[in-house]
Amino acid sequence: MPHERRDISRIAPNPAALKALAHPLRLRMLGLLRIDGPATASGLAARLGLNSGATSYHLRQLALHGFIEEDGDRGSRRDRWWRASHEATSYLADDAEGEALDAGLAFLQAALSWQMQQMQGALNAYAGLPQDWRKASTASDYTIAMTAQGAWELVENLKSLLSDAMAAAPPLGTPLPPGMRPFSIILNAAPRTTEAPGQGEP
Repeated sequence: MPHERRDISRIAPNPAALKALAHPLRLRMLGLLRIDGPATASGLAARLGLNSGATSYHLRQLALHGFIEEDGDRGSRRDRWWRASHEATSYLADDAEGEALDAGLAFLQAALSWQMQQMQGALNAYAGLPQDWRKASTASDYTIAMTAQGAWELVENLKSLLSDAMAAAPPLGTPLPPGMRPFSIILNAAPRTTEAPGQGEP
């Protein structure tokens, strides 16, 4: 049964906020709040193997920069619940320079590390998946000769397709209908770099 299309909320952080998000633990906390829904500092600490004091500090930093907010419908003053403020993050404009470029690259480095862990976890779990989820899973790569314009158009088409699917799906962090579960797609596209040291690509 199709779901009503919804708007995907996004945050476009400034360089200072993006630099704060580049911390691996904060990035992981934000991901957990977006995918699994609201949580307390103690609940996140238990999942991440941290003490609640450190977790609370990182949550306050995320809140300071607008990535998360207190969930006023849950908890109490002693037991604060936090939720993600947005579903997605815009992180690096193609014309970024200086501080914005440095912050964007730092965030991408942290995100790439997390994505690699996610991909390895998916591979480790593959043998235990039901056959229908195995059929839906893939680890593929494609290298195609293209112009910069053609590559941009292809990536925009892929992003549009994924955004449409996201907008048509129920929001993460809420109870999902039977048969549904979070499904991760990691899109990484760039000109191929040479594998021979010292031989730069044109």
